[in-house]
Amino acid sequence: MEQQKDSDQKSKRAWYVIHTYSGHENKVKANLDRKVAAQDLGDVIFDVVVPMRLESEFKDGKRRTVQRKIFPGYVLVDMIVNTNSWFVVRNTQGVTGFVGSEKEPIPLTREEAEKILTALSDERPVETPIDFEINDKVRIISGLFENRVGIVKSIDSARRRVKVLVENAPVDLDVSQLEKI
Repeated sequence: MEQQKDSDQKSKRAWYVIHTYSGHENKVKANLDRKVAAQDLGDVIFDVVVPMRLESEFKDGKRRTVQRKIFPGYVLVDMIVNTNSWFVVRNTQGVTGFVGSEKEPIPLTREEAEKILTALSDERPVETPIDFEINDKVRIISGLFENRVGIVKSIDSARRRVKVLVENAPVDLDVSQLEKI
């Protein structure tokens, strides 16, 4: 009978999405991890993940790689929902509720969970797409010429650089410093 109960619980294990106050995702993860350890809930709450990915950005004249939340305001929890685990997660500081109905959280499908978790394991930074063409009008969104408008004169896809004519002067910029008008 005990073995049947264990297999029933394992079959109910799934990834659930919880909604948090925006900007509190990491605090919610830390609080949940502490509660799981303190209340010995490792057999019903297995993992808590704040979905993040590496992105490349250009700021203060330098390219750098930063981690960005994929779903701001949401945290994933791998768990078996029972009265106790639901109560612990639902009453964690910063959690506003489960995604789904108030009484019955809806788990992610296995395919959805695998797709999200696989994307997280890809450690290559996500690059800003190059969607400019020669003679496009663009606005510079960062750097020395911020808020100025120019015309694209050449594009170096390999280096991710764009030469823009700003007030009759050519300026070499990173793709992430521009937006199309």
